[in-house]
Amino acid sequence: MTEHLSAETPLTCEVSFTVNGDLKTARAYPMERLLDVLRHQLGLTGTKEGCGEGECGSCSVLMNGVLVNSCLIPVLQASNANIVTIEGLAGGAQLDRLQEAFLQCGGAQCGICTPGMILAASHLLKKNPDPSLADIREALSGNLCRCTGYIQILEAVAQAARNRPTT
Repeated sequence: MTEHLSAETPLTCEVSFTVNGDLKTARAYPMERLLDVLRHQLGLTGTKEGCGEGECGSCSVLMNGVLVNSCLIPVLQASNANIVTIEGLAGGAQLDRLQEAFLQCGGAQCGICTPGMILAASHLLKKNPDPSLADIREALSGNLCRCTGYIQILEAVAQAARNRPTT
């Protein structure tokens, strides 16, 4: 007997990827947003939805080392990818130096933009451990904040750069 597809037949797929160092598998529609899978299936609610259109950066994650807006990434595109969310930056109970700097400098206000800002800053500091203020501004230019006026955020990233571990 041949099974017929109807408009009600769910066309889901299984997608596997590494999130914050752990292999995860999700069942989703191929065009379902990575943002929704991270938040609703995997419970990683640190990734925020601001605009849902790739304009604000609140949903930023690192995918294969590249900063992306997870609201624009179909989950199927994340197959076999290595994804880091804000939850993946902290080492257990020990906050990442950027997270600490945001707390100390008052860079986190309402919290919607904070995860994306921190991941954008992390991406910058991996590429450029000693950025200028212009470098920091450019790296954060894809992330919008409605609360702080950016001064505390810029100060937090600069402080984290100064406090980088010595090797």
